[in-house]
Amino acid sequence: MANADPKLAIPAPIIVKKVTIVEGGHHGGAWKVAYADFVTAMMAFFLLLWLLGATEEKQRKGIADYFTPTLVKLRKESAGANGLLGGSSITEVDNYPNRKGQTGRQALTIPRDAVGGPMEAGKQTSKVEENERLREIREAIEKKLAERRTLKHLARQVRVMRSPEGIRIDLMDDADFSMFELGTTILTKEARGLLEVMADTIKDEPAPLILRGHTDSLPWRSGVAANNWSLSAGRAEATRQALVLGGVPKGRFARIEGVAETEPLVADNPADPRNRRISLLLLEGRGAGAAAERALPAAQPSPKPKPKP
Repeated sequence: MANADPKLAIPAPIIVKKVTIVEGGHHGGAWKVAYADFVTAMMAFFLLLWLLGATEEKQRKGIADYFTPTLVKLRKESAGANGLLGGSSITEVDNYPNRKGQTGRQALTIPRDAVGGPMEAGKQTSKVEENERLREIREAIEKKLAERRTLKHLARQVRVMRSPEGIRIDLMDDADFSMFELGTTILTKEARGLLEVMADTIKDEPAPLILRGHTDSLPWRSGVAANNWSLSAGRAEATRQALVLGGVPKGRFARIEGVAETEPLVADNPADPRNRRISLLLLEGRGAGAAAERALPAAQPSPKPKPKP
């Protein structure tokens, strides 16, 4: 073999390897994203169908409230613009170009804390102002009582709250404090000091005042001619006189009322001492307007001209 003719040697085979590079992988990958979105949408759709069939109306409303967006961008000056429905009905004709009204009965789930519309926004602003006013009066009373060491503990006897007619300030009795001597219209020493503070707080207020006396339901001793009606009215009048001495103008008082035990603060225990109280009502809104009208003197008819002789 060593002496073999080299011309007769078999050449080595040549192997050619072709590599094809496909951009984006095998057949591309965009279809996978689209397919995944489609499967997700179908799953959500069938889940929705299952929820509609497996829940009751009350449960469906709860689910709708959970997924309700808190901020909805609506078309300006259209049905529902400027807040939820903007004070308009869901069946009103909107102002879209087709002028087509919404017809039929449709259910609308509104979150409990949802607010909207011009009128609703005004109410929210008014509510904030009212709360601020209550806070100012309450802090003014507490500050004035704190300045008098002997009256500081009476802050717990004062309750400031909102009523349909305006701001109501209750001066309440308890087991350790009484506005009046037992069964009389005579103010106690501490009550006089408390009313001095009240007069100093409200004397510059423009709102008309209503004073209302309340009693508890404890019966009177036999043989006593007095009753809770006359007692509550007398105590309201005694309070008015003390406030006038404190600087409250006489013309501020719209009414003096005695309601006996008919409006208990603690309804389940009419004999509770907290039912004995004096209510100072600062009238606002319609109540103040009505009081102002009653305070005006009645217009006298002009005398008829005498016929000439």
